[in-house]
Amino acid sequence: MKTGRKLTGGKYHISRKYKKYEADREQRITKLGKTRRKTFRTMGGNEKVVLFSTDTVNLINPKTKKSEKAVIKNVLETPSNKFLARQNNLMKGAIIETSKGKARITNRPTQEGSVQAVLIE
Repeated sequence: MKTGRKLTGGKYHISRKYKKYEADREQRITKLGKTRRKTFRTMGGNEKVVLFSTDTVNLINPKTKKSEKAVIKNVLETPSNKFLARQNNLMKGAIIETSKGKARITNRPTQEGSVQAVLIE
């Protein structure tokens, strides 16, 4: 940062520090396993539920428009990186194998505290 004054005569001001609400949190990854959740207090006294691991999914059948719970068996592929599927990471767009058939995850599990998916087959 330059010190002194600008050519126009204006002062150089130091940049401000981070506010607490601007600080990043540790990255959350939802894995396949026994269900683990945690609630965080957010701004305004609200709460955010974070899902760390789960083995169940709210499955929606597009033909009947009905939803039901199913057990997740395996993660077949992920949209962003094939290595994340090998680690059984659950994320939006991932194709999973359930007890009812193949399904695509339609929500963000780390943000909402549950997994929702639509049947493909």
